[in-house]
Amino acid sequence: MRYIPRRVESELARAAREFAAIVLTGPRRSGKTTLLRRLFPRGDYVLLEDPEVVARVRADPRGFLDGLARPAILDEIQNAPEILNSVRARIDAEPKARGRWILTGSQEASLMRGVTESMAGRAAVLTLLPLARAESPKVSVLSGGYPEAIENLRSRRLWFSSYVRTYLERDVRAVSTIRDLATFRRFLALVASRHGRLLNKTDLAGPLGVSVPTIGHWLSILEVTGQILLVAPYFENFGKRLVKSPKLYLVDSGLACHLLGIETEAALAHSPFAGTLFEGAVASEIVKLQTSAGLRPSIYHFRDEQGLEVDFVVPLAEGRLALLEAKWSATVRPEMAASIERLARATRAHDLASYVVHPSSATRAELTIVRPGVRSATLEELPSILGLARVPRPKSARKPRS
Repeated sequence: MRYIPRRVESELARAAREFAAIVLTGPRRSGKTTLLRRLFPRGDYVLLEDPEVVARVRADPRGFLDGLARPAILDEIQNAPEILNSVRARIDAEPKARGRWILTGSQEASLMRGVTESMAGRAAVLTLLPLARAESPKVSVLSGGYPEAIENLRSRRLWFSSYVRTYLERDVRAVSTIRDLATFRRFLALVASRHGRLLNKTDLAGPLGVSVPTIGHWLSILEVTGQILLVAPYFENFGKRLVKSPKLYLVDSGLACHLLGIETEAALAHSPFAGTLFEGAVASEIVKLQTSAGLRPSIYHFRDEQGLEVDFVVPLAEGRLALLEAKWSATVRPEMAASIERLARATRAHDLASYVVHPSSATRAELTIVRPGVRSATLEELPSILGLARVPRPKSARKPRS
């Protein structure tokens, strides 16, 4: 499969020069292994999903690590957390060494708990989500951004089906003692049908015949394994009474389409879910751009009790705010910006950048004004809007300093 450069490469290279260890988290099959083996080809790679390898690690972690060439890539480290103490001991024994230990995991909560306890201050922590539109023009609402899914569109349906099966049998069972995976599979499909809505746990619990606390637990599983985004309400009320529930999105729109049974562009175009699927793709693109720059996700939605709603509020540099409406339409009309205009009038203390974001157009050449103070933009223009357009070329990360 052809390698697709990732925007996080420069952050990884910098981290390898400045930290003893790097921890790269992200959902399964987002491209972590391919990226790290590309950037650090001279060290040893160990996949900690092989039972024999895990048994060797547990039997003699010190001896196992001593046999590895540096930098050592320890993939899916959450399967052998015992090794973290031995890694820490080697870091402390060589405090000036940099970029020698590269750790990955697809279960962020359990991995980060071990890192916090074992390697606080010793490791840089970065996240790799599926491909962004800014990384590949093949990324779309229908295909999503998983590298293998967009590489061969003909087998996309089979790939997603296999992905869901593997995810349920490995990641879900690894973080929870769920006995009825069939019901959890139905829950995953139900989450897809609530994509882009305010989170309502009671609404999710009813059709499945499970309790609200169970839904809360299952949502936490999806969140720690990198499958969903919960976009919180914006914290500044602007003198209005706000709805306080987060909005729920699947991280990958291609997976959402698969779970909803949308298999073709024609089916997507006529689907009642098209608008919220595109909205989710915009949310995901924003978070991908932020995390690939080494930033924490910072995205909110706005909705008050009088019905005023703006899809996304994104804090920018120097106290500025971006107000974004996502519209699944090739034609942007002035009325699409009405809610942004209304909210802008209540946020005069902020310097605003306001946009209606719509699907790409081959004939589009520049931003156009929709209403005074509001422009239209495509997904490709989000990096510029967020101030994340320039990604420096990575310096060599292949020779760790010792």
